[in-house]
Amino acid sequence: MVDLFIDRVLLKNNKDQDELDTEREIIMRLQNRILMLFFASATCETCRQFAPTLSDFYKQLTDEFYVDRAAQLVLLYISLDQSEEEQESFLKELPKRCLFLAYEDPYRRELEAMFNVEEVPTVLVLRPDCSILIPNAVDEILRLGPDCYRNWQEAAELIDRNFVNKEDFEEKSMRSFSDPVRRLKYKVEDEKKKKKKKKRKGWGGGGDEGVEADGGAGDKEGGGSPW
Repeated sequence: MVDLFIDRVLLKNNKDQDELDTEREIIMRLQNRILMLFFASATCETCRQFAPTLSDFYKQLTDEFYVDRAAQLVLLYISLDQSEEEQESFLKELPKRCLFLAYEDPYRRELEAMFNVEEVPTVLVLRPDCSILIPNAVDEILRLGPDCYRNWQEAAELIDRNFVNKEDFEEKSMRSFSDPVRRLKYKVEDEKKKKKKKKRKGWGGGGDEGVEADGGAGDKEGGGSPW
């Protein structure tokens, strides 16, 4: 995936439209990620209708409000707009975390031809090695929502140890905090039961085992029982 953009300039969809223009920055952002190339245009009504769904889909997988750590997923808008103004207006419908190519960059059209994009909207999903995972994931995103990512992760054989839903993280945290307390509680109760059994045996003359246990304890104390 990195090879596709190693000599390109990617822009962040933030207020300043910061550039990722060095090899190191590109690698840091794209390496070992599943990449969604979103081909669309502002003049396409279906694209405008789909944009809020895609934006919400991406936020639920990458925004810290929804997840403890972001999924290994990148969204890159490939504008097929007819003017820079159209592109700018459509970018407002997309997440701030997504990337895009500048309108004047001819690579937009090269990617369209490279992947034989014939309709918009198209969400082309690529594995980290640049191979195509899904030619167009629009329908899948509409049907399954964020659950798509688990399927993509498995199909891409991507090892993702960072992505954790907030509810999963909270449940695991509560369990990990309570387990030691629970184990200690059970250990104390077990010790109490054992002591009670030993006392009952000693009082009832229930055999040598109880006597030996008491005697042994007395010897350890450094003396015997005065009785």
